[in-house]
Amino acid sequence: MSRKLKVINVVGARPNFMKIAPLWREQKKYSNDFESILLHTGQHYDYQMSQRIFGDLDLPKPDIYLNVGSGSHAEQTAKVMIPFEKCLKELEPDLVLVVGDVNSTLACAVVASKMHIPVAHVEAGLRSFDRTMPEEINRLLTDQLADYLFVTENSAITNLIHEGRPIGRIFFSGNVMIDSLVRSINKSDDAILDKFKLNPDEYALVTLHRPSNVDDPETLKGIINALIRISESVKVIFPVHPRTRKNFKAFYLDDLINSTAANLIVCDPVGYLDFIALERDAKMVLTDSGGIQEECCYMKIPCLTLRYNTERPVTIDCGSNKLTGSNPENIVQHAMGIINNPPTELHTPDKWDGRAAVRIIEEIRWLFEMAPKSKRPLSVKV
Repeated sequence: MSRKLKVINVVGARPNFMKIAPLWREQKKYSNDFESILLHTGQHYDYQMSQRIFGDLDLPKPDIYLNVGSGSHAEQTAKVMIPFEKCLKELEPDLVLVVGDVNSTLACAVVASKMHIPVAHVEAGLRSFDRTMPEEINRLLTDQLADYLFVTENSAITNLIHEGRPIGRIFFSGNVMIDSLVRSINKSDDAILDKFKLNPDEYALVTLHRPSNVDDPETLKGIINALIRISESVKVIFPVHPRTRKNFKAFYLDDLINSTAANLIVCDPVGYLDFIALERDAKMVLTDSGGIQEECCYMKIPCLTLRYNTERPVTIDCGSNKLTGSNPENIVQHAMGIINNPPTELHTPDKWDGRAAVRIIEEIRWLFEMAPKSKRPLSVKV
């Protein structure tokens, strides 16, 4: 190409930041080839979930900030689409790069596709097969619109082929979330453990934010009671998502939590590096997050996923992850199993090696004729 490839890199919520950071850095290595624009939709507007994590990941201040804020799924998606369309008209990019499965991912993919601008979806093809999850709808639709589909695991390839996506548009790149983890794991120190008086391998880490777990009072109360029971055997630290914190108050659960022993530590959200430190040294993690399942898998930390399905089955195949659902008895039973008999046969998935972004950007260079055509980096064989 005679000119630089203009790429808009879209982020909207905390999990996006960890995925876009290695892709952004890799584009910057080829400054003669790429004009890289970082666009933050503002879907996550909490300081701890946005600005601080940008600093932890060495991401620059976004070039464009849409400031869409909160709202229903429809409101939030619409509030992204309207200003994003104006951005595309003004900037005329060659490629829109979206990651993950949040509302911003779908909104920007829809707008770009309708304007005939190619879309690359990083973390394509993951499926929970549960359409009650908003993220599943975002994943399905984004993958139907995307021109280039970069996948993290073999199940994603199978899913995309079954959905009729051309094999030539699917690329097995590895996991950019792990790229950020590999880069950050040695930068995170023990200060956060010292702050909460935690010893390595002597506590459980909890995250909880999905509507199915935190928006129903009986479900949330049951999970909290399970955590209280687990805290009788091992310390539990629980950085609370703003949505969950709001529901503690709405469902009158604050008194239940505050009346427990000091072994259940409830705190505000922490930054990315602090969270990695907590995760790295935990005896186990209890979560309903997709990305945390992956991080635990790489670090070989036992993970209990408080859901009845996962779009990341490779984490189960590799031995680190188990599904408990939201049933308190199941949660306690599996947690006690880890405390008494920690799993030992844990494996790392293929291409989760810290170099996924290298492969993705090299493939994009190849696709847009910026790399030698004799040296194609990625392909999928069936």
